[in-house]
Amino acid sequence: MRWIHAAGRGLLVLVVIMTGYAASGARADEVAADGRGPLTLATAGDLTNYLAPLLQGWNRTHPGEKVTLVELPDSADETRAQMVTDLRGGDRSRFDVLNIDVSWTSEFAAAGWIRPLPPDRFPMKGFLKPVVDTATYDNRLYAVPYVTNAGLLLYRKDILAKEGVPPPRTWAELERDAKTIAPKYGLDGYAGQFLPYEGLTVNAAEAVYSAGGSILGDEGARVTVDSAAAREGIGFLARGVREGWIPKKALTYKEEESKQAFENGRLLFLRNWPYAYVGASAKGSPVTGKIGAVPLPGPDGPGRSVLGGSNLAVTTHAQHPDSATRLLAYLTSEPVQRQVLTRGALPPVRAALYEDPELIRRFPYLPTLRTSVLHAAPRPKSPRYDQVSLVVQAVVHDAMAGHETPAAAVQRLARELAAVSSR
Repeated sequence: MRWIHAAGRGLLVLVVIMTGYAASGARADEVAADGRGPLTLATAGDLTNYLAPLLQGWNRTHPGEKVTLVELPDSADETRAQMVTDLRGGDRSRFDVLNIDVSWTSEFAAAGWIRPLPPDRFPMKGFLKPVVDTATYDNRLYAVPYVTNAGLLLYRKDILAKEGVPPPRTWAELERDAKTIAPKYGLDGYAGQFLPYEGLTVNAAEAVYSAGGSILGDEGARVTVDSAAAREGIGFLARGVREGWIPKKALTYKEEESKQAFENGRLLFLRNWPYAYVGASAKGSPVTGKIGAVPLPGPDGPGRSVLGGSNLAVTTHAQHPDSATRLLAYLTSEPVQRQVLTRGALPPVRAALYEDPELIRRFPYLPTLRTSVLHAAPRPKSPRYDQVSLVVQAVVHDAMAGHETPAAAVQRLARELAAVSSR
């Protein structure tokens, strides 16, 4: 059934893309002198079907600047590949606005695929401060924060209550509870997203950041990973698998697999994005009413999450750049950002929404998420981010699988990232 659904979705995407090609040819005659006209917005697959209704609101009030939505694959890697293929077409590009992963901003800006934006057109002071950094490159604004995210530690509050222990604040407490409490209830201890893909890059970066380290500096020009902090962070993950409180099957987990393991009552602790909390709290979930969320732990106290989410960017060859800029302002306005949360269950970038009592009642993890976002850090910035991520995934997975020691893994990381940076 999943294959049939995917095939049907692929056919729909193909039809929309072909429509976009036809429209791009027609639009050549529609370019307005004031930079206004119809737009095409490309995004990864909208799993909650919230975005189309938001764009309908724009289309009703901007009949001469209607937006066509093009949904690319759900996979971030596949979405990026299709966007890059299109952007390399130069003025033949069919996309005007891109909804891109926050980690792609530097790469797309350095390649000249997206254009600088005027900061005064957007309510930057109203955004959560750390998210703005994900939208800049070389001290210029190249995108506008649209959705943010930070990793949380989800836990079985019913089980910890029975044991009379609070949720863990440190790695030592997490290890202790995962080793001693989880087996008493027939559960695995802890999992994150440890398959070698973008999710493992995030989990590895969080471990290094939480220990006080970094991976790259100077927007990719300097490799900083060869440190005691990096050895400690990667050692924490590798030790978990070696000692068994991270199950070996977690080395195959992406977001959805780890979410399902937690929802099905097989995990005591889970690192995931807030959407997993929403899913586990939904009616019919085996763990509804039994879960809590806290910031990720670190060596000596709360750790540091990696910023997730997406930014909106205008392509260099956008046919109607003024309309595109105004669309970005619309999608980041407070009324629309509220709908991003209530319709899409996605964390907004507007700071005020995290203090709204009505929203907190509906989404009780918001205060915790706000704390996590405010202390979060971006993924390593680099114009070659795709290659950086591939190196991190491969090396850290080898360390977690026991193929090399954490110390050797850090040395290898430093060598391979230096090779990437010098290309």
